[in-house]
Amino acid sequence: MNSARQQALDRRQFLTASAALVVAASQAKGTSCALAAETADQVIPGKNPKLIVHNSKIGEIETPIELLRQNVVTPKDLLFIRNNQVLPGSMSLAAAHQPNWSIELQGLINAPKHVNLAELAQMPQVETEAVLQCSGSGRTRYAQTAKVDGVPWGQGAMGNVRFKGVLLSQLLDKLQVVVQPTAKFVVVEGQDVPDKPGTEDFEHSLPLADALQRTLIVTQMNGEALPLAHGGPVRAVTLGYYATMNVKWLSRLRFESDETPNYHHVGRYRTPLKPIIPGSAFKSTLANSEPNWNMRIKSVIFSPLEGEKLAGGREVLISGVAWNDGQTKLAAVEVSVDAGRTWRNTELTHPASPYAWHPFQLKVQLPNGTHSVRSRASDVLGNSQPLNGGIHWNPAGYAWSGVDEVRFEVT
Repeated sequence: MNSARQQALDRRQFLTASAALVVAASQAKGTSCALAAETADQVIPGKNPKLIVHNSKIGEIETPIELLRQNVVTPKDLLFIRNNQVLPGSMSLAAAHQPNWSIELQGLINAPKHVNLAELAQMPQVETEAVLQCSGSGRTRYAQTAKVDGVPWGQGAMGNVRFKGVLLSQLLDKLQVVVQPTAKFVVVEGQDVPDKPGTEDFEHSLPLADALQRTLIVTQMNGEALPLAHGGPVRAVTLGYYATMNVKWLSRLRFESDETPNYHHVGRYRTPLKPIIPGSAFKSTLANSEPNWNMRIKSVIFSPLEGEKLAGGREVLISGVAWNDGQTKLAAVEVSVDAGRTWRNTELTHPASPYAWHPFQLKVQLPNGTHSVRSRASDVLGNSQPLNGGIHWNPAGYAWSGVDEVRFEVT
């Protein structure tokens, strides 16, 4: 084993032991961080205290829609957090000043390579706006059909940010990496380690064809160094993919012929290929399911808010955002104020980036009383959000894409 590999192994073993000690210390005190009534700024200093803390131990924090709608580009203090593992010291919005942080490339390539942040900074940079969305966002909507497992995410496990970094294809060119024809996937690993010794480390496979077109080796977000809590100093972001695939604290890229058999990639973060009976059990495999890669077409209503009371005698502004995986142009967003019997086209804005939020709005006149509004996005190929999102029910509540609905009152 070469010295670089040995150092990386030693570091990972040290971090595993450190994480285990933190967990053990918490248990020894007879308290659970996850159960403590902590605010978001106490979990991650700098986060808005109004964010919803679902789990303070590993960092699962949601943005209320009333805050999310305030910015076209979601600032770091409002952006949601979802970790599976935590890199010690990363629960911070500070930048990670580690120019020697190294990323290893190995597998089905002409020779193993390493690149550090200082070298990345000298390469051509690409900046683009994109939706970052947890694949569990909207899980509570599935729960209306049948019970689901996992954190009860509302619609706020997402945001719209500006990523800047080096395209994977350009990185390979600069490093003179030749990928062998048998390579079909890129396995992405982070520097974080499991909090329990003996459990599998977190990693995901990406189709090589998509990765070469859409994967950015990101070092900046919203015009500044990528914050530690959001994967800094470097994160692999595949535009149009669910956030679980955008692995934080990037440490290694493996070029392989098959998808990784890793538990997090095969046993989690997948949806059934065929509909299953809501409430039934499902054990995912590579053969019977698909990974949470490309985001499904979706819209979220920003205004009115759920339960909001609006003064009567005026027009009501219905607004929100829509998006998809960026591969097919969005054609329209329609809204219904009569439980889906009729639909009206909204004014839809197409941003410069196909991966970003597409804002929509429509003014309607409504009488006093209780109302609901629904939104439905569609693309130029005719794909649209299902009226009943429960048709895609799965036990983990992944990839909700049903028509959005908000109930409110005009007084």
